[in-house]
Amino acid sequence: MTDESFKVQVLQVTASLITAAFALVAALAWNEAIKDAIAEVFSSGDALMGEFIYAIIVTVLAVAASVLIARALSKAKASLKENDKD
Repeated sequence: MTDESFKVQVLQVTASLITAAFALVAALAWNEAIKDAIAEVFSSGDALMGEFIYAIIVTVLAVAASVLIARALSKAKASLKENDKD
């Protein structure tokens, strides 16, 4: 395994872990929103709208971060491949 392919592998794993972390945060946000929605059906509460807004914001941030990470990874891989050709 060359040093460059190791760098690519480290970048891929790091990008995957960061993406998974954002997915976890989004999932937890939706979990709370859904729990509050169910509680709302059986009782009244003021936090429901806030939970949904929070979940939507976290989801949008997670998607945006995932796209940015994927683009950065793609550029890094292309750069490393160009350096291999030289």
